[in-house]
Amino acid sequence: MRRPSTAGAVCFWLVVVAWILPSGQGRGAEEIVRLGAGSYAVSLPPGAREPQQTIYKTPGVQGKMPTNDWWSSLAWMQYSERQYPHPLAVQATSQGLRIYYPGDSITANRAAIFGAMPAEGGGDLILGHCAGVEFPDARVDGFSDWFVCAAFAAGEHGLRVSYGHGSPFVYATYRGGSARVRFAKTPVIWSGNQNTPVLGVTVDGKHYGLFGPTGSSWSGLGSETLTNHPGGKPYFSLALLPDDSSKMLTLFRTYAYAHVTDTRVTWRYEPESGILSTKYSFTTKPYEGATTGSLFAMYPHQWRYASLDGPTTTYDSVRGTMKLGAGSSFTTRMAFPGVLPSLPDAGDYDRAVLDGYLNEEAERATAGVRDTYWEGKRLGRLATLIPIAEQTGNRQAESRLRDELNRRLAFWLTAVSTTESTATSTAGNPKSKGLFYYNQNWGTLIGYPASYGSDTELSDHHFHYGYFIRAAAEKARHDAAWAADDRYGGMVRLLIRDIAESDRRGRMFPFLRCFDPYAGHSWASGHAKFGDGNNQESSSEAVAAWCGMILWGEATGDRATRDLGIYLYTTEIAAIDEYWFDVHGTNHHADFPASVATMIWGGKGANGTWFSANPEAVHGINWLPLHGGSLYLGRYPTYAKKNYDALVLENGGTNWDQWADLVWMYRALEDPRSAIEQFNARPRNFVPEQGNSLANAYHWIHNLHVLGRVERTITADYPLYAVLRNGDRTTHVVYNMSDRPRTVRFSDGTEVRAKKRGFCVE
Repeated sequence: MRRPSTAGAVCFWLVVVAWILPSGQGRGAEEIVRLGAGSYAVSLPPGAREPQQTIYKTPGVQGKMPTNDWWSSLAWMQYSERQYPHPLAVQATSQGLRIYYPGDSITANRAAIFGAMPAEGGGDLILGHCAGVEFPDARVDGFSDWFVCAAFAAGEHGLRVSYGHGSPFVYATYRGGSARVRFAKTPVIWSGNQNTPVLGVTVDGKHYGLFGPTGSSWSGLGSETLTNHPGGKPYFSLALLPDDSSKMLTLFRTYAYAHVTDTRVTWRYEPESGILSTKYSFTTKPYEGATTGSLFAMYPHQWRYASLDGPTTTYDSVRGTMKLGAGSSFTTRMAFPGVLPSLPDAGDYDRAVLDGYLNEEAERATAGVRDTYWEGKRLGRLATLIPIAEQTGNRQAESRLRDELNRRLAFWLTAVSTTESTATSTAGNPKSKGLFYYNQNWGTLIGYPASYGSDTELSDHHFHYGYFIRAAAEKARHDAAWAADDRYGGMVRLLIRDIAESDRRGRMFPFLRCFDPYAGHSWASGHAKFGDGNNQESSSEAVAAWCGMILWGEATGDRATRDLGIYLYTTEIAAIDEYWFDVHGTNHHADFPASVATMIWGGKGANGTWFSANPEAVHGINWLPLHGGSLYLGRYPTYAKKNYDALVLENGGTNWDQWADLVWMYRALEDPRSAIEQFNARPRNFVPEQGNSLANAYHWIHNLHVLGRVERTITADYPLYAVLRNGDRTTHVVYNMSDRPRTVRFSDGTEVRAKKRGFCVE
């Protein structure tokens, strides 16, 4: 969620000290943890806000509670909001788990694609307890990478359900009773009877299998409520069936008693081929029989890159067609498209003009400290400008930009008073001090001043902190000592771990807080307390964070962080291509005329933003910030043209009144000549988007004018690369981050000898 106006564990020597801020503010001592030259607070700064203290969990939950997940409302609320694991939708209620299949009810119009569960009282059925008790709450009782367990308890009666992404099953175990299934209307029973443990039923056109233990029976047939009598066996499951055939029911019965107990994603970047291999694994517990594995429905961004054998059964979802698979795991293989610290010095720009833009940026007066989002935007702007100034040889501008980046990073990565320039703080005013605070209860790092719910809702951390990480990577590119653990590296790694901890046993943060391994993209809201589920608007800001991790990992020699960034980056852009952009034209509903779904929710895809209905903002929010890791936006030039043409139509022409610089840069991915013409015709008083600059726009547009369009079919055996094609000429770009020359081999047979710490363009 975002509302703007616009790896592994590391051990550090930790020293806790007292920090007394300047006198006269009525503030007491605060505990500070030092990490080398950096530090963070472990007590809440006076006047600051933090998340609610209550976490709805059972004592059985181990580790820090995940936030920013599709099921997060379960941890933040007495019961939960509607959740969208797909193909099912579920909600915890006082009666048990409400279950619904939206697939055959998905609609669309110009505003959105709608696939949400109806409000309270609607749905297909409720899986509850035979005692008919009112449960006082529902609590998280366990979780894995894409499954969650919810516990309901009322005295001697208990119900524990588990469900997850892609699973057509809901599994249940009971205490003091058995399963009661209450339907929205009397179901049609087309297989089984009161003496069979398995029933095939249809309600409102949706087909379900109900799987009681062997030897169990049923009561209530012919009514809206069916009760299973298991003879003391405390397990049960139900499943959404693709059709009402006996063959399908038999297939699902084979797996119904193998309850999923763990789900796990693992990834491997293969430099020699430039391929990311991702494995999705299921662990099951057989309550009957010896079946292992499960049935699972894969999203388009998964099945498009996986090998599927035999006929494929499908479900409909708001994300498009989901395809049914079976087994204990499946693997996807995606090409990593490469990232760069910036575009190279290959454009046909006027050097004097570009230097003028750079000088304007270097001389720009900077305001006092702002919140983590807007401070991040400034850091991102600096990180983009510095390599441009470096390449053009504008040493004065480069030096001033680097000095500002250094000051700002040091200012934010220390929670103690430091001598800062008036560009970043006001002497003697503690409110001007930016810092990070660790909240032990939720296991999260919160930056203050906070904004857009980053403190109380834990929203948008990857958006905010991604800018800091990319700026730190730029600093590390030329100053390895700064990035060492005894300087500022420890704090940067802490920011990375907050948004993307890779150690499931980590003691400070949950695993991959902001990224959903199965959905393939990030979620922005920390609590997901919305009827449409969780959401993410600015997918491009998520990508910028993962790009920053790649650059940081390569600059510091941290292969684990680099490869984690590659996993997140590659997977997220695959999801963006499918669900935000629908570049293949197969996932968006036929009645949705827009060229982009700018906000992806669990239960819908919306054509709008949190903050503006302006067409430039609606499109541009999934482009910004444009940097050396943004070339993925041009991997499908036909789509880029479609999206741009739709923007022109919605805007009534090319008279842009917001973010025109972003529009020109996006346009350049498909037609750089048009972008140059529009850039040259801009008003004299033109002001770029706050995270961007005229220097970056000019440099980007003219580079693409020479280099051409992105060539997505060629990979390299080194991650900092790009391939572009202009007519018959293919250009291979490499930035070598190491202190030694390197030979980079491309999949088309080209070899490029790259000098140390520099670009090579061939």
